[in-house]
Amino acid sequence: MKKILITGKNSYIGTHVKEWLKKDEKQYEVVELDVKTQEWMKEDFSKYDTILHVAGIAHVSTNKRLEDLYYKVNRDLAIEIAKKAKQQKVKQFIFMSSMIIYGDDKRIGEKKIIANDTVPEPKNFYANSKLQAEEGIKQLESENFKTVIIRTPMVYGPDCKGNFQKLKKIAKLSPIFPDIENERSMIYIDNLCKFIKQVIDTEKDGIFYPQNKEYVSTKQIIQVMAENMNKKIHFIKLFNPLLKLMSKKINLINKVFGTKIYAKELSGEFNYIVVDNEESIRRSV
Repeated sequence: MKKILITGKNSYIGTHVKEWLKKDEKQYEVVELDVKTQEWMKEDFSKYDTILHVAGIAHVSTNKRLEDLYYKVNRDLAIEIAKKAKQQKVKQFIFMSSMIIYGDDKRIGEKKIIANDTVPEPKNFYANSKLQAEEGIKQLESENFKTVIIRTPMVYGPDCKGNFQKLKKIAKLSPIFPDIENERSMIYIDNLCKFIKQVIDTEKDGIFYPQNKEYVSTKQIIQVMAENMNKKIHFIKLFNPLLKLMSKKINLINKVFGTKIYAKELSGEFNYIVVDNEESIRRSV
């Protein structure tokens, strides 16, 4: 039996991974640990084989007053927990990072394809705190302490938060939507859970880029959502020239309609895919 500690209680990813592993209770023992206070320091890590660190501030903020908090939680806490894990002879430490370390989305009509040699270029303190945490954790790597960095694209699923819910609201309320073809890397929560299970089972180390097997367009997401809610939505090209012009100055437009993808060769053999794009969007709605 493998013993897994998830640092970051009641997180979206952590809770789903716990439920996924609990399907085989004879093979895994999973414990969630709240790390919001200093109480976590009293926990004996030596009884665990793997620590999955999911605690962190996930949303992007431009509020400079929060900058120190981002570094304290996303970087310093992660490194402190990793150091304790190594000291107490945990075999494997998994850190949930993010695609955001590669910077802003490209403008409409341009492609951002992240390959093996793409250099991270964080554009905000959320992204930078994640990258610095990665660097601090990787320095702890040794023969007896394996570190895993998982740079996820957008994670979505039932009851998820963030941008996916904003798209759902648009699909529900808007009768029209721009007809723009773009591509995004995303990963459905069940696919991510299976990937993490494989990383634990095979005791891997390194940097990983899991994603759904197929890229998805924002138009496709809205279309499947609308169909699932029995809503009729018309896709029009009327505003495309204006949106393309505005995308030169407004990054929010690029987050919705830009192309930002991982090259597929980064993501392995896709043997962790349990749900395809269309079905996963339906389940999430």
